[in-house]
Amino acid sequence: MDFLEYSEAVKEDRGDLTSGRLKLSNNQVIFKNHKTGKIDNLGNNDIEKITWQKMAGAYCIRIMMKNGQIYRYGGFKEKEKENIEKFVSKFYSMPLETQDFSLKGWNWGTANFEGSVLNFDLMSKKSEKSEKAFEIPLSNVSHCTSAKNEVTVEFHQNDDAPVSLMEMRFHIPTVDGTDSVQLFIEQVLSNASIIRETGECIVVFKELQCLTPRGRYDIKMYPTFIQLHGKTFDYKIPLSSVLRLFQLPHKDSRQVFFVLSLDPPIKQGQTRYHFLILLFNKEENISVNLGLSDKEIKEKYDGKLNKTMSGSTYEVISKIMRAMIQRKITLPDQTFSKDMPAISCSYRASNGLMYPLERGFIYLHKPPVHIRFDEITSINFARSGGSTRSFDFEIETKSSIVHTFSSIDKEEYSKLYDFVTNKKLRVKNRGTEPVESKIDDELIDSDIDDDEPDAYLQRVREEGRIREEGGDSDESDESFNPGQEDDEVAEEFDSNASSSSSDDSNDDAGDGGSGSEKKHRKHHRESKKKSKKSKDETKSSSRKKSKKSKKDENKPKRPQSAFFLWMNENREQIKKQLPGASLTEITKKAGDLWKDLSKEEKSKYEEMYAKAKKQYEKELSEYKASGGNDNEDDRKKSSKKSEQKKSTTKSPIKSGQFKSKEYISSASSSSDEDDGKDQNRSRDDYSDRVDDRNEKKKLSTKKSNNKKADNKKLKAKKDASSSDQNDSDEEILSTPESSSESD
Repeated sequence: MDFLEYSEAVKEDRGDLTSGRLKLSNNQVIFKNHKTGKIDNLGNNDIEKITWQKMAGAYCIRIMMKNGQIYRYGGFKEKEKENIEKFVSKFYSMPLETQDFSLKGWNWGTANFEGSVLNFDLMSKKSEKSEKAFEIPLSNVSHCTSAKNEVTVEFHQNDDAPVSLMEMRFHIPTVDGTDSVQLFIEQVLSNASIIRETGECIVVFKELQCLTPRGRYDIKMYPTFIQLHGKTFDYKIPLSSVLRLFQLPHKDSRQVFFVLSLDPPIKQGQTRYHFLILLFNKEENISVNLGLSDKEIKEKYDGKLNKTMSGSTYEVISKIMRAMIQRKITLPDQTFSKDMPAISCSYRASNGLMYPLERGFIYLHKPPVHIRFDEITSINFARSGGSTRSFDFEIETKSSIVHTFSSIDKEEYSKLYDFVTNKKLRVKNRGTEPVESKIDDELIDSDIDDDEPDAYLQRVREEGRIREEGGDSDESDESFNPGQEDDEVAEEFDSNASSSSSDDSNDDAGDGGSGSEKKHRKHHRESKKKSKKSKDETKSSSRKKSKKSKKDENKPKRPQSAFFLWMNENREQIKKQLPGASLTEITKKAGDLWKDLSKEEKSKYEEMYAKAKKQYEKELSEYKASGGNDNEDDRKKSSKKSEQKKSTTKSPIKSGQFKSKEYISSASSSSDEDDGKDQNRSRDDYSDRVDDRNEKKKLSTKKSNNKKADNKKLKAKKDASSSDQNDSDEEILSTPESSSESD
């Protein structure tokens, strides 16, 4: 076999292990990052040596290149060493060396530089052989400073790493008068990944519009990096961190996006920019001179650039970027649409454009998202919430992240669906309805089994059909009379219910239970008609009872108190003092004036009240002697008590109509158990009906009391306005003096 492949390999990248796919072929080593899609191609002729060593609880191969760079790929088991060793010796013509690390824990040793790697070795006292404690790839170093004999090495931070090493300090003693500290720093900085302005600027573009990061920046192109200079912030982007280049037309056909995909991203505080998005007008032209000699253009850039370049701004920049970064420019896929390859949609809370590409999708611009086909698990076409003119496009990735692009116009559906099927992507719908009727079978949720009957739906339909046949009626007010014949509740408690139901079920087994259903419906309709009649009768009787009994006109009236006698004389005078005042305000003022009167002034009206009281008692005794009754209130109270007693007494129950608890619990057959459940259910229904009836009675009594109170108030106003009739005032208002006298 001329290759070895490992689908679950990992790569050490700035303190983090990134998963990917590793392939050892006969002429190169290939690793593809699962997250970013970045590919490492290591030719076998550029490899200096390969080492087998431990890494993060497993084993890895350490590949040292001839240019000094180091790559470590891990995730291997110890038993895989033999296969890799044979493969390397056969195709790469070099041995697989084994490197062990010292675990002594010493913190002094020797610093050795091997290419772009700093090795810290420990020297054993017993033998002259050195043991490696650790190694530092200098490409991870971001800065190096010194203070006397101490050197501080700072490292680049990886946002994906849960734990990061910030810095490391070395104490370097002075030996034989040489400045070892300066030599150490120079060796580190020569191989560290530190962007320094070495060489001249190749070209400068002034005031270019950037969407992310937002603003206008001057872009300076250097041989190894790109510098963005703005009014507030400056950024430096190494050319090695640019993964892809995109040139995408705007939907208005007048502007063009030029996008750079970055890994690692540029940072501003806690914000990370994974994409650099530039926006150009197609009509904008430019002419620039490159700071390169003809020899450099021919040898370094293979003649892809010219000394002087002119044309549209976006075309000039795309040509220079492509030659310097050595990446191809990705354009929208023409198989989707030749006229307009962009789809207007919404992602999260902002509107933007989605572009179908040859190997993925990209969305611009807040936030920009790039999704490759090889990381897509499934695609779902979903209906937008409450809208039939648009649909949603859902993309689920292998990392269980779902990207939803919503509010896509319905006209884009056929083109997008054809594009997805041509790319052989899996289409999966979850609980949605089709957007187009021509592909109904494609958009049916596969998780629902249409052959399985829905018992709840059938029950609802059956109840609706019964209501249509029997008519709607309120069953909550039905009276519970188990003693009556053909009563619905009594039938449920009937002792013969279980036997009759079982017999009916046995007789109708061949007919599918149609006979028992008809009997049940017929009985249900009859019981509803009877309950309706009983309700009408109870309503008419309650109306008759609610009518008030008429007062006896021959009964003598009670005399007015001293306060009301005084008030009748002074009412008009008080009204003049309080023009426009209400009845309550007038009576309140009269009460205050009555309290301020002296005993001599009150004595006149008290004598008048005493005479009237004697006359009232005389007339009342004559009225009773003639057959009149003054105990109407007592009679009403006694009648109410008798009605309550009647309502609390239980109706007689015939023997054999109810089952006892012992009989229900001791029943052995399944039909008896079902009957017991029906009895408990009917008792609950009866208690619910009683509660509903009591609540309705409370509401009706409350309404009648409110109506009585309103009538009393109206009558009091009428009586107060006239001086002849003051009985109502006497019942409403009273003073302490009058109440004591009446007692």
